[in-house]
Amino acid sequence: MRFLHPWLLLLATACMLKAQDDQEPKDPFGLDDPPEIAAVDRTTAEIAATTRGSLVVVTQKGRDGQTTGTGSGFVISEDGLIATCAHVIGESRPIIIRFEDGEEHEVTAIHAWDRTLDLAILRINAEGLTPLPLAEPENIKQGADVIAMGNPQGLEFSVVRGVVSGLRDIENQSLIQIAIPIEPGNSGGPLLDTEGSVHGLLNMKSAITDNLGFAIPVSSLLRLLDKPNAVPMDKWLTIGQLNPARWKTLMGARWRQRAGRITVVRPGNGFGGRSLCINQRQLPAMPYEVAVEVKLDDESGAAGLIFESNGGDKHYGFYPSAGNMRLTRFEGPDVLSWTILGQVSTKSYRPGEWNRIRVRVDEKKITGFVNGDKVLELEDGVLRGGKTGLAKFRATEAEFKRFETGTDIAPDAAPQETIAKLRAHIEKLAGNPGDIDAVSGLAENADLSRLLLQRKIKALTTNLKELEEAANRVHCHSIRRMLINELNKGEESDLITCALLLAKHDNPDLDINAYHEEIERMAGELSRKVAPDAPIKAKVAAIADYLFEDNGYHGSRTDYYNRSNSYLNEVIDDREGIPITLSILFIELAGHLDADLKGLGLPGHFVVCYEEEGKRTVIDAFERGKPLTAGEANKIIDSFGGGGVLSDYPPSGKRAIIQRMVYNLKGISIEEKDYLAALRYVNLLIALDPNDAQEHLSRALLHVQNGQGDKAKPDLEWLFERKPEGIHLSRLRELYDRL
Repeated sequence: MRFLHPWLLLLATACMLKAQDDQEPKDPFGLDDPPEIAAVDRTTAEIAATTRGSLVVVTQKGRDGQTTGTGSGFVISEDGLIATCAHVIGESRPIIIRFEDGEEHEVTAIHAWDRTLDLAILRINAEGLTPLPLAEPENIKQGADVIAMGNPQGLEFSVVRGVVSGLRDIENQSLIQIAIPIEPGNSGGPLLDTEGSVHGLLNMKSAITDNLGFAIPVSSLLRLLDKPNAVPMDKWLTIGQLNPARWKTLMGARWRQRAGRITVVRPGNGFGGRSLCINQRQLPAMPYEVAVEVKLDDESGAAGLIFESNGGDKHYGFYPSAGNMRLTRFEGPDVLSWTILGQVSTKSYRPGEWNRIRVRVDEKKITGFVNGDKVLELEDGVLRGGKTGLAKFRATEAEFKRFETGTDIAPDAAPQETIAKLRAHIEKLAGNPGDIDAVSGLAENADLSRLLLQRKIKALTTNLKELEEAANRVHCHSIRRMLINELNKGEESDLITCALLLAKHDNPDLDINAYHEEIERMAGELSRKVAPDAPIKAKVAAIADYLFEDNGYHGSRTDYYNRSNSYLNEVIDDREGIPITLSILFIELAGHLDADLKGLGLPGHFVVCYEEEGKRTVIDAFERGKPLTAGEANKIIDSFGGGGVLSDYPPSGKRAIIQRMVYNLKGISIEEKDYLAALRYVNLLIALDPNDAQEHLSRALLHVQNGQGDKAKPDLEWLFERKPEGIHLSRLRELYDRL
């Protein structure tokens, strides 16, 4: 699995110092949480908090290596037993267990399973786990409060409370009927009582109503535990299994074959993530050659050929590693017994493509070839008399094809004149895809033609991507300039224009004038409903009725984190938004009625307010224009740890409102791991406030995350020069020195 660059964790400190959009950040990247609709029972919250570490996501892989099923499970022993439903694991599929902290484990054995009961107990290599306590069998009563946890519809580690509706016998199986909605992904999750003990495993959804489900009682699980029928994974797996007569795998990882290719994923358990796949065929007499085509998912990894293997830790390896070709002699299990005999950087190796690597082994000499070119030759005869095969290191994912051994393997590269002829045909096709002569010419050497065509496509795709990125940079730069020019007008700036420009930043085709016209139309309708000389309180009430009663505007509760809620045009289209966008619309309509409303950024929630006879009135646009008392506003401030009281918070200027919207979009992007989008928002924030040290830090760390360390240096140098408070410059200096 992939992890964030460790230095990106510094972004947590930076972002926690920032005020965010409409909910105070509860995560390192400042992503807002939606407002609570109803209070959560404390007991349920406590049980959820103490149980989550014992819950797992169970996924099975299909015939194509992709995830085909996801369910739930939970720990039942400290040494790695996981309970789930049998239908969750399928049959003969690789199974992965993932904990809440992201740690993943391959299932090493099916400890016990029963299709009739629909139960399975899985084993993983793990110690020190926290098992959930199993309740006494048949110790649950009708009407009892219960809590279900699982991963419904991919919403991982969810919790819901309900009651036991009844105890049923369905098709000769005892089941617990529960008034809880069960969805795909819940299966295998625990059904808990209010003390946190497991009474059953969530199993199936009612076909009659959504708010009804069933669970397998814990007594069935205990019977299965008493009489395990263990199946090791090498017996369980049939899909993609390597032929044991031809291949023997060592040191873990997951080796599979399909359509003539061998794939390997996950680190091996040898030192440095080493894992081997040894060919069992008899080698010809020396000298001999061994060759394979290999493609790595990440060029920082390493995977390739082994030869003269003793079936254990001793062997040679010839493989790409971090873009170089390396020849290594391995004489033991650790790095102290490894010797790098040679390492070369060669243009013959093509990163990101299939590369043909070949080794010729003589009594005292080893010669390495890449795509037909000799790149390495040296004297070494320490290891002889072993087998050949494949190897991978670290977290590399790799594919192999055309593995061969022989006394004299055919040349790896076609003659240059053949390649030149095929490339000429490809250029003809690029100008005229229907050129029959070019197609016919390429078909004469189809495999090589396909490779050359793939390279041409890759080059064109790279150029297209670079042009698209350039077009996006031009667009974003133009929007930033227009937005800053408008905001530089101060309080004379048009807040609606600014909000629509922010939406256009992400949606270049947005027609800003069309939404100005729509707001003018809305204002015209509204003005006919309220007298020009009406008091401001009446005008505010009329706006609330117009938006929320007459036109169906509402706060987004089930889809709160959708970026559309921050795009004013889409809020108008869908009549759904978050506090800040609904407040902007409220303020604009009030302006058309000569009512002076201001935005007010409370911690964790954005509202509007007005002054009348020296008294401030606060309106919550998210809650359908509800007036808030000072006490209610102070409660919001307290709930998000803002400190102070309502009177301590002045109205927000238009620049601050736009910045708050951008912070929210940035937080959503980071939560979604869309770091390129997050970088665009950070560039916009720095344009709005060039002296924002936290955003300079954010930009540096996002560049590092995106693999552009050179672009991070200017912002780090900016921070070193200004020495802002609250940022650990010594840690940043370490990062700078590593770039």
